[in-house]
Amino acid sequence: MRFANIFHLGVKELRSLLRDPVMLFLIVYAFTFAIYTAATAMPETLHKAPIAIVDEDRSQLSQRIIDAFYPPHFLPPVLINHSEMDARMDAGLDTFAVDFPPDFQRDVLAGRSPTIQLNVDATRMSQAFTGNGYIQTIISSEVSSFLQGYRPNSTPQVDLALRARFNPELNKTWFGAVMKVIDNVTMLAIILTGAALIREREHGTVEHLLVMPITPFEIMTGKVWAMALVVLIATAGSLLFVVQGLLKVPIEGSIALFLVGATLHLLATTSMGIFLGTLGRSMPQFGLLIMLVLLPLQILSGGTTPRESMPAFIQIVMLAAPNTHFVMLAQAILYRGAGFLVVWPQFIALAGIGASLFIFSLGRFRKTLVEMA
Repeated sequence: MRFANIFHLGVKELRSLLRDPVMLFLIVYAFTFAIYTAATAMPETLHKAPIAIVDEDRSQLSQRIIDAFYPPHFLPPVLINHSEMDARMDAGLDTFAVDFPPDFQRDVLAGRSPTIQLNVDATRMSQAFTGNGYIQTIISSEVSSFLQGYRPNSTPQVDLALRARFNPELNKTWFGAVMKVIDNVTMLAIILTGAALIREREHGTVEHLLVMPITPFEIMTGKVWAMALVVLIATAGSLLFVVQGLLKVPIEGSIALFLVGATLHLLATTSMGIFLGTLGRSMPQFGLLIMLVLLPLQILSGGTTPRESMPAFIQIVMLAAPNTHFVMLAQAILYRGAGFLVVWPQFIALAGIGASLFIFSLGRFRKTLVEMA
């Protein structure tokens, strides 16, 4: 009877989810439009940066430097007056503003060292961080070519043969699409299970379950397998139709092996959702708890920043989080085509973390049901 109860309780959760249009919209949005926008809108280091020029010299050299700023790194330069520079930067119209002083070309030809003023909007971190280096290199190159009368074609002493593996085009879409799928698997698993528990508490159906001949283990397991199945199907559909189909991202490894790893990850995250659902007494409280848990899991797991660049203490602590191992196996399977013999340590870690979280959440769930009874 225990397996029959678990099955019917899970079917009940699926029917309840089908009657919740907001949750259905969230699932569809998270695995379609959110994946597409995250993959195609990832910012590059310097791409179409707006730049303004204050040319107080109006010489051949200054015009030559102005013509060197062109797409895709920069937008076509906008010529402005000195009085407009601060107002345009205050309004956020320009990331860079270059001011050529009077007699700039004459001082260069006379062997003096004239100064060019560069104003940078440092609030645009992705562009400002490297943009000043690009601008300095462009100006130095153009000034050197102007003084020599020709553009030098220097041959480096050492030739670097660059081979980019797994993403030879260095296409940001390939990385962004898969990482967004991984993040949404965690987010939806926690939200769906926790919301299912809180929804029953708000509707008063938990009391109906308490008087039935079923155990807390059966109630929790029914919620876990039902919500995990929904997220798993949505993940498979997103990989096939959005990532591979619409975005044309090549998947090197086995999607089936990845889904097995995702199943183990869902055991941990759905259990985490049950635990948070027992702590939150309402949907607003549950939403705040999700923010406190979800952001560290996603940012420190290695999906946004490589774990090797983090402090050693953070790396050790995050080994207890399921996201860390899920990101490692997902990148190995989907990007590098790794097989089970490569990722089996992550599978074992996810199984252990998932079982531990399930047992811990089950204890908390039983305690909550006793308090409600």
